[in-house]
Amino acid sequence: MKNLTRKQRKMLYRILLAAALLIVVKLLPALYLPARIPLLTTADLRLNSGPAYFLSPWLLYLLPYAVIGWDVLWKAVRNILNGQVFDENFLMALATVGAFATGEYAEAVFVMLFYQTGELFQDYAVGKSRQSIAALMDIRPDVANLELEDGSLEEVDPEDVEVGSVVVVKPGERVPLDGEVLEGTSALDTAALTGESVPRDVGPGDPVISGCVNQSGLLRVKVTKPCEESTVSKILDLVENAGEKKAASENFITRFARYYTPCVVIAATALFLIPTIALALIPAGAQPGFLAGTDWTGWLHRALIFLVISCPCALVISVPLSFFGGIGGASKCGILVKGSNYLETLARTETVVFDKTGTLTQGSFTVTALHPAEGVTEDALLEAAALAESWSSHPISVSLRKAWGRDIDPSRVTEVEEIAGHGVTAKVDGRAVSAGNSRLMDREGVRWELCELPGTIVHVTVEGRYAGHILISDLPKPQAKTLVEGLKAAGVKKTVMLTGDTEATAKAVARELGIDEYHAQLLPADKVDRVERLLAGKSSPNAALAFVGDGINDAPVLTRADIGIAMGALGSDAAIEAADIVLMDDNPAKIATAMRISRKTLRIVKQNIWFALGVKGAVLLLGAFGVATMWEAVFADVGVAFIAILNAMRCLRVEEFNK
Repeated sequence: MKNLTRKQRKMLYRILLAAALLIVVKLLPALYLPARIPLLTTADLRLNSGPAYFLSPWLLYLLPYAVIGWDVLWKAVRNILNGQVFDENFLMALATVGAFATGEYAEAVFVMLFYQTGELFQDYAVGKSRQSIAALMDIRPDVANLELEDGSLEEVDPEDVEVGSVVVVKPGERVPLDGEVLEGTSALDTAALTGESVPRDVGPGDPVISGCVNQSGLLRVKVTKPCEESTVSKILDLVENAGEKKAASENFITRFARYYTPCVVIAATALFLIPTIALALIPAGAQPGFLAGTDWTGWLHRALIFLVISCPCALVISVPLSFFGGIGGASKCGILVKGSNYLETLARTETVVFDKTGTLTQGSFTVTALHPAEGVTEDALLEAAALAESWSSHPISVSLRKAWGRDIDPSRVTEVEEIAGHGVTAKVDGRAVSAGNSRLMDREGVRWELCELPGTIVHVTVEGRYAGHILISDLPKPQAKTLVEGLKAAGVKKTVMLTGDTEATAKAVARELGIDEYHAQLLPADKVDRVERLLAGKSSPNAALAFVGDGINDAPVLTRADIGIAMGALGSDAAIEAADIVLMDDNPAKIATAMRISRKTLRIVKQNIWFALGVKGAVLLLGAFGVATMWEAVFADVGVAFIAILNAMRCLRVEEFNK
């Protein structure tokens, strides 16, 4: 009860009251209730030698009917006055009022009771599926602690904070705007954005994004983006507009219901009028078999049963609810889907194309091997290279200093010269040291050694003598191999990797991860060309191709693919805008999770469509031939809707693939 809204509780009380009244009316055997008497009458019969007064049955059943069905009748009348005739309210009103007219009082009340119970269940199910998305709506803070010139704090609306201002984020508060930490250290909880429970440590100079929760220390943050351009605003805008982009299945159901409802009303009218007219015009002895022994009330009852069965509630509720549940379940994992149409496209994906750097690999260089020359230790080789590269900001230089792992005394390094496309020369402790590629070695006339391992090679010389080489690689992410296995398990037929790296490196990564095909040394324009070729070679027009990139330098390819997936997009505006599906962290295994969610959602949608149409079609035929009763009609309508909604709610249950 406590999980129900006020409106839902009110409806539940109405259902219970109407059900209780219906039971009371059914359990009045002591009353003599003749079928055809005025509203209130005195019969010749006597109970205990006194006069007995009796109420007509329709008046008794009218009480529970009014309690449970007054709003349906009102909506039907209001919609008719507004020109919206053919909807479920009209069908329910017509069927139940008609049942009263033919003396089926209990059935009329029960149909309305069951219908309202189904509506309550539907409302609760939709509310449940909204919770995961509604949780995202709580990530926008209501206030920001703006630091004034005198150092005091003022609580203001985040929309009123200008770029360059300083805000203070206290422990337990959400970061109100994107910015950069000026002072303080803390751990930020990014679970609402990424679905990950591991906090992210930040300190002075680190960027922070809106929506994260400050867990421990006090932070002074310099605002770098206005509120409307902040990460949280872009995410919320994406979520709020996701419902506008409907899948083909949803559009089909919308069009289907628009024509289906008036058609069944016309069919029900014909089912009543044609036999009734035939009964009036054809003499009793000449009537065909299907008319024999029937009257107009029987055919009216069949037509009413036909109307109850034909209500398209199960379809118009369960299909959108399935997609909404799939999007909501994905959002709990930090997977933002911009619309149900993209979820449907992802389910049809047969080919997945990856960018390498930052998507399958960590995007940062790491020293993976040291091969010193004879007479040189590994430690001496790494020290010479790290010191020579100490003044460079190149990623390779950074990786060498990180591998060395010690403080570098700047006075030990002099006469540094960085040669573009070659490497670095310097004096280290007064000795000439060179660190770079094979072109630098050739330039200095030094004989260097080949390395069969894939990666970037840094050759080192000391005083003109070859000291050895260092292998630097961009390592695959720990979950990358699991990702490829997960995609194959989800039904993806082909995986392709595109990279600007060397052939040897691309081959090694593809072999290690189990990727089917790779293309190396590509420029951004070459990647688009490769995707065009893959699109042209699809097995069928219905098959889809997905491209997965970091969303920053892959925008052209993300846009060209059937479905663009941006990975590690936390704080990346380019990713949120260019991609159709946004993964808010760097865990590649969530691509497989997104694929599983999409295929599960489409499977449930198809199950609901075929189940609803199959049951309704069968009971419609039975009703037309007078075999189906009103109770079976109720099951074909509300019962099927119940089952379809329960099935649709399975979309909310998401099991991540190797989180």
